[in-house]
Amino acid sequence: MPIIKELRGYKPKFGENCFFAENAVIVGDVTLGNGCSVWFSAVLRGDVNTIIIGNNVNIQDNATLHTLYQKSTITIGDNVSVGHNAVIHGATIKNNVLIGIGAIILDDAIIGENTIIAAGSLIKSNTVVEPNSIYAGVPAKKIKDIDPNQSKEMIHKIADNYQMYANWYK
Repeated sequence: MPIIKELRGYKPKFGENCFFAENAVIVGDVTLGNGCSVWFSAVLRGDVNTIIIGNNVNIQDNATLHTLYQKSTITIGDNVSVGHNAVIHGATIKNNVLIGIGAIILDDAIIGENTIIAAGSLIKSNTVVEPNSIYAGVPAKKIKDIDPNQSKEMIHKIADNYQMYANWYK
């Protein structure tokens, strides 16, 4: 049974057809849209500020989402995959984004639509990542532009696959 905890008067809210692994942790001011999945050992800590997640978003194993008290929030759009061991701390992630395994996105960063953040990358605070691009490195830099139709198709496929995987567990 996942840990879903009300805190400071905030109870997590969920859309339809969501999946939460047995040891996922979702605390406080967290809202998830429809068709989302939160996988094993992932932590969504809405204890100090708001986390809002759109539709068809998967938060993979060991990922951590957190914010700064009274300063930063997390907003994640639709069709986003947050890879294993990724950390999102007080950032905005637009629609159709792939956050690679072990990537770190820091406070007040904005990740544009149809974008890939490569595995192990670090997006520093206040960075604005261009839409339709690939960023990689520590700190991350733009590697190249990508065709928005191709990236959107690939990113949607990953997000849709996670809905399929979630159905295996239900």
